[in-house]
This record gives sequence, C-alpha cells and structure tokens, in this order.
Amino acid sequence: MLSKNEEKLAEVRLKTIAVLQNLTASQKLVLQAMEACDLKSYEQASEPLVMVDENVEEIDNLIVHVFARYAPEAKDLREMVSFLKITSSLQRIAINEKNYIKNMQICQPDMEEEMKRVINESLSINRNTIKALEFVMEMVKTTDDAERLKDLASKINVQNSKSDDIYTMIEKDALQSMHQEGGVNEEMINLLKYIRKNAKILDRLEDIASRLLFARIGGKL
Repeated sequence: MLSKNEEKLAEVRLKTIAVLQNLTASQKLVLQAMEACDLKSYEQASEPLVMVDENVEEIDNLIVHVFARYAPEAKDLREMVSFLKITSSLQRIAINEKNYIKNMQICQPDMEEEMKRVINESLSINRNTIKALEFVMEMVKTTDDAERLKDLASKINVQNSKSDDIYTMIEKDALQSMHQEGGVNEEMINLLKYIRKNAKILDRLEDIASRLLFARIGGKL
C-alpha cells in the first residue's frame, strides 16, 4: 500500500503530465497549421493553453498541502521541491507558446519567398520541441530506472543542441540576405525574434530534465 506521501507524489506526477500534454498539443497544432499555411487552424493552437496557469496552481497547492500535512523527508521531499521548481518552468513555457502563437507570422500566398523559406526551416525547431516534450513526459513517468532517466535527459539535450544549430543557421542566412539587399527588413527581424522565443522552450525543458534527475537520483543541480 502506498503511503500518503507516495499517493500525493503520484497525483503531482499525473497533473504535471496533463500540463505537458496540453503544451505538446499546442505545439502540434501550431506545426500542423504552419505546414498547411492554415490560419484558422493556427488560431485554435492556443486552446490547449487556456487552463495551464490554473492547472499549475493546483499542482503548487497540492505540494504545499503535502509539506504542511505530511512533512515528507529524504527522496520524497527532494522530489516535491523539484516539482515546485518544475511548475515555474511549465508556466514560462506556456507564456512562450502563447507569445509565439500571438505574434508569429503564418505563411500566406502573397508572402515573400524568403519569409516562407525561413518559416519552413524553423519548423524543425517545433518538431524538436515536440520530441523533447514527449521525452520529459516519459521522464516524469519513469521513477526508478536511473539509466533510462539519464538516457531521456540526454535525448532532450540533443534536441536543444540541434535547435540551437538550426536557429543559428536560419539567422545567419537571413542576415546575409538582408545585407545583400542593402537594408534592414523589420518584418524578418520580428520573425527571427519569435522563432528564437519558441526555441528557448527547449532550454526550459532541459532545465526540467535536470530537476527530474535531481529528484530521482540526487546529486547537484
């Protein structure tokens, strides 16, 4: 039979996975809409994010309740503290996704070819983010397999590194194109800014992975 601490930890994990599922659903809707240049579908991408703040607050309140009533110790305490930090990262990811959806341009038939090219190439970052979100969900579910946890964390790091490389190449090519045209394209600069904000989600996911390793294995953050 599970102790009260273990029961509450299981509940925290389930609620955290639910938030991650909503963040992933939003990313997938964005990707599908961008691939199809479908503005109507793109506008629906923010729907999975509507309850994220409320859901994160529920997790925080549950953790505080456990601290106050059950006084967790050792590994249970370490995991609860880690999840309290993780919820903050989840909120920031949701903010990044909302800003991306609100401000990112979606390709239109009359859009400049260079803009279309940049948008198309940037979608690899969205795909990497979706993979990383799925790896994080698997880490939350994996409680006792240290090697599996390390492997998943490594895969998240790889997705982040790949996205950094992709953004660097996109930015370099876009700036070179502007230089050749002899002027600053404000529309392109804004496009790059929001692509970068979306890419920063992977930094947050890498941080969550680090905290999950600490929660389950210990050591230094």
